[in-house]
Amino acid sequence: MLQSGDIVDIDLGVPEGREAGFRHPAVVVTAQRILDAEPSVLQVVPVTTTLRGFHSEVEIEPDETNLLEAVSAAQCQHIRSVARQRILAGRGNVGVVALSQIRDVIATILDVDS
Repeated sequence: MLQSGDIVDIDLGVPEGREAGFRHPAVVVTAQRILDAEPSVLQVVPVTTTLRGFHSEVEIEPDETNLLEAVSAAQCQHIRSVARQRILAGRGNVGVVALSQIRDVIATILDVDS
């Protein structure tokens, strides 16, 4: 069962413009109470090893829990809803601290209280 903060490999399809696309790891940011109901669509934030230093990105250090291979950035500006079928494989989990940082940045982007 998916957990909030899980890192999954996902097929984002062919990108348009500067969208993230193709096969990427992504962080599942859907609330756990929604995931527990096993929705057919969930919200993810793509992860990249290209560090740009944007305020809309959260850096994640690799560790034994997230199973990332290099310092990466959660691209909060690319949040999207995807069908569960786009998930190709699971990796690890970013943990509560990084997930909280990601959700705070998403709240800022969407201009909502976190």
